[in-house]
Amino acid sequence: MSYDDKRVAFLAGPEGIEQAELAEPWKAVTEAGATAKLISKEAGTVRAFNHLTPADEFPVDLTLDDASAEDFDMLVLPGGVANGDQVRTFPAAVELVKGFADAGKPIAVICHGGWVLIEAGVVGGRTLTSWPSLQTDYRNAGATWVDEESVVDSGPFTLVSSRKPDDLPAFNRELLAALQ
Repeated sequence: MSYDDKRVAFLAGPEGIEQAELAEPWKAVTEAGATAKLISKEAGTVRAFNHLTPADEFPVDLTLDDASAEDFDMLVLPGGVANGDQVRTFPAAVELVKGFADAGKPIAVICHGGWVLIEAGVVGGRTLTSWPSLQTDYRNAGATWVDEESVVDSGPFTLVSSRKPDDLPAFNRELLAALQ
C-alpha cells in the first residue's frame, strides 16, 4: 500500500511530550511515504522528554490557528503527562480533535495523549487503552478501558490506542493499518 497521498497531523503541547511517542510514530508514518506535520499552540519548537528528563526539540509545522482536520487524513496524539495535560486546556486543540472525530477520520493516541479526547467528548461508548492512571478518567467519560498493548475501536471514527512506549511496535502497526 502506498501512503504517498496521506497527510498525518501530530498534535503536541509546547513541552512534556514523551519523545519516543512522537518520534517513533512519526518515523513509521514518514517511512511509509506519508507526510507528517507537527501542530502545536505556538510557532517555533516543542520540547520532548524521556520520561522526566528533557530531550530533543522538534520544529512546529503549523499552529493550532492554522490547522484544520480537512487538511489531514489522520490525527496522532503522543503522550507525556505534561503534554496531555496542556493540550486539553487549549480550546483550539479540543476543536481540532472534534473536527477529526466529526469527519470520521482516524485518531491514534498513546499514553496520556487521550486527555484531549475526553475534553472533546469523543470517547463515550468507545473501547480503548492508555497509561493506567487515565482509566478512571476514560470510564467517567463513558468509555470502556482495557489493559492491552493496542486497541482498535472502529466506532464512528477509527480510534487506535496504546499504553506506553513499550507498545510502540503494535501501536505503529495499527496506526498504519488505520491510515489505509
